[in-house]
Amino acid sequence: MTTLSNSAISDRPFVEASSSGGEVADYFALLKPRVMALVIFTALVGMTVTPSHVNPVIGAISLLMIAVGAGASGCLNMWWDADVDAVMTRTRTRPIPAGRIRPNEALSFGLTLSVGSVLVLGLAANWLSAGLLAFTIVFYAVIYSMWLKRSTAQNIVIGGAAGALPPMIGQAVVTGSIGIEGTVLFLIIFIWTPPHFWALALVKAGEYARAGIPMMPNTAGPDSTRRQIVAYSVLLAPLGLAPVFLGFGGMIYGVVGLFGGLAMVALSLQVLRRREGEAANKAAMSLFGFSILYLFLLFSALLAEQGLGLFRPVLG
Repeated sequence: MTTLSNSAISDRPFVEASSSGGEVADYFALLKPRVMALVIFTALVGMTVTPSHVNPVIGAISLLMIAVGAGASGCLNMWWDADVDAVMTRTRTRPIPAGRIRPNEALSFGLTLSVGSVLVLGLAANWLSAGLLAFTIVFYAVIYSMWLKRSTAQNIVIGGAAGALPPMIGQAVVTGSIGIEGTVLFLIIFIWTPPHFWALALVKAGEYARAGIPMMPNTAGPDSTRRQIVAYSVLLAPLGLAPVFLGFGGMIYGVVGLFGGLAMVALSLQVLRRREGEAANKAAMSLFGFSILYLFLLFSALLAEQGLGLFRPVLG
């Protein structure tokens, strides 16, 4: 088990831009576009599974503002974590540690987008959805990035709430309230997050240790992490079928949820069994990759059923 130091990264400077030379692509990269795409997708599903409907123009503006808010929180995260990003292979080329954008520019950019997205969403849709978006930004940028990430191995578990909120925000845009559909989708993403990220953390444990981030494999050890991955996957499998029993997931969703959930459990057991060498890394990355596909297929099935009229009830 790796011992972590609280000052592990305090003396690791990154290259700071001497002047504003960032291009549009660099500022776009600050928004974590792949995360933004996932947020748009899950928020859209949250809007679609809601029995009510929203004006298409308001819906489009709302989705855009939810995406901008998510991007703003990602930008603030990169501003705060620039020192960590500088020592990790997969993040050291990001705009701030690479010296293409100055930290104060990223901070101003993120704060401006945060305030603007919340205000526009409140005016276009309603203030409940705007409040949820504001909470998501603060939770991710402040509670997760500034506190949880560097202080506890439960960072991903608790911090996962921020990434799970978009379906609830989407539903609030349409109804002005939070319903069972948005809540269940929140729970699915929330329980999905730990096995997804811990699978990657098993492979990248050395990098997290050098960066001083207390990920589960570095604090509780790889074997404990593997057992927890299995536990969360076992919990996720039946939870993924909840929309079927609650009446907003149909036949297509049921099939995807059943076989996808079983595959998550099977792959997590493979991670538990294969603990050494390249086989262990391959098992972990297989689970990591499939978990992305699993979540995408679950939400795609809901979108197809509710948005394209393909819904066929499983239960009478």
